[in-house]
Amino acid sequence: MKNDKLENLDKLYYTIGEVADMFDVNVSLIRYWENQFSILKPKKNKKGNRLFTPKDIDNLHLIYHLVKERKLTLEGAKLKLKENKEDTVQNFEVVKRLKHIKSMLIEIRDSI
Repeated sequence: MKNDKLENLDKLYYTIGEVADMFDVNVSLIRYWENQFSILKPKKNKKGNRLFTPKDIDNLHLIYHLVKERKLTLEGAKLKLKENKEDTVQNFEVVKRLKHIKSMLIEIRDSI
């Protein structure tokens, strides 16, 4: 996943292609996850193109973390989000911060 693209979300809406690029996945996977997870509700323009908000991208990041990084099944990820979303989000935020700290430390080490 391309973390640098996920940290600087400055637009109101992102196309599905941009979102797929952020996570380094196929557009079809984003569409599939949209059908599988009720927390994903991108807006659609008159042509039917999906437009993702930064909140949608945060939810996708959480799903990506559960499915791709923690290796949960889709059912396991759905259950985690349904039963204990608040704790799941808090744990995810901690992991995200730790990864950021790790990348900063690596940068410092490499500059020495």
